[in-house]
Parts: sequence; structure tokens; C-alpha cells
Amino acid sequence: MTLEQTALQQPAVQQMAPWLRGAVDGVPALLVPVAHALQQTQEEVAEFTAGFPDASLWTGVAGLAPVGFHLRHIAGVIDRLFTYARGEALSDEQRHAQRNEGVAPAEAITTRELVTLVDNVIDRAIDQLRSTDPATLTDVRLIGSKHIPSTVFGSLFHGAEHAQRHVGQLLVTSRAVIERSKQQG
Repeated sequence: MTLEQTALQQPAVQQMAPWLRGAVDGVPALLVPVAHALQQTQEEVAEFTAGFPDASLWTGVAGLAPVGFHLRHIAGVIDRLFTYARGEALSDEQRHAQRNEGVAPAEAITTRELVTLVDNVIDRAIDQLRSTDPATLTDVRLIGSKHIPSTVFGSLFHGAEHAQRHVGQLLVTSRAVIERSKQQG
């Protein structure tokens, strides 16, 4: 089989998983896997929340954290760990947001608004990857109030992989909430 024939049998690039799409414009090669994980997070969050009812954002099921929590936490963990990767301390606003990720806001918020929050944080994170000098990847970064040592790369990678873990939890929770709603009528 020729390369041309093989290419004809492959799915369109945008239908492939991000990690199979190749380089990400402007992102250093060593950080492309982080960008791919962030892109996958963005795409799956959109997919798994499509049509999710706003009224159910803070509904838990089977002891699982609600969808609203997962959306806030995905955005928050990326924001916080990328802040540490820049060598910065968390702001009071970031610490407040972290403490309240699982609390329904006083004013109603929509699923779309939370998905937009995730999108915006991921867009900023990928921009940060573009400006990250690969020579700094092993530089020490202190994490949290206990100043636990990590590295620039560790902070960036963990931000992306932790977000992916919560995307999986988001999928399970959103489907469970929707199924329970269908069963209740």
C-alpha cells in the first residue's frame, strides 16, 4: 500500500485524537503532549456537557461530585498549576475560587458559562506553553502553601493530566445525572 492510499484511509485530522494531530502551532516540541492533553480536555468537556441541563449543574449522584464542581475544578487546577509553573504564588482570588469550586454560586450560572471558563483557561494555558522556554523545564517550582518542590514541566504536565482525570469523572457524573433524571420522569 502506498503512503497516498494509507492517507486516504485515515480519518480527517480534526476527527483524530489531539495526540495524533501532530505539532501545535508555536508550542515547543517537548510541550506538545501537554497541549494535546489540554486540547482533548477542551473537546471532551464540550462533548460531555452538550445539552446538559443548567438546573442539574450542582446535582450530585451516587456520592459523585456535581458537574459544576468538575468544570470549575478543571479550569482552576490548570490555572493554579500554570501559575506555579510561571514561578508565581496564587492570588487571593485563586485561593478563594479553589475553596469554593464545589459550592453552587449565589447567582445562577449556566453550563455554557462554565464551559466557556474552561475554554478561556485552556486557551491561556496553551499560549503560556508557546512562551515557555524548554530550557526552563527542569527549573524548580514550589507548589502550594507547603512549598513542595516540583519543576516547570511537572507543574505543566500535572495541570493537564489532572484536568483529564476530572474530564473522566465529568463524563460519568453527567451521564448518571441525565439517566437518573430520565428514570424519574
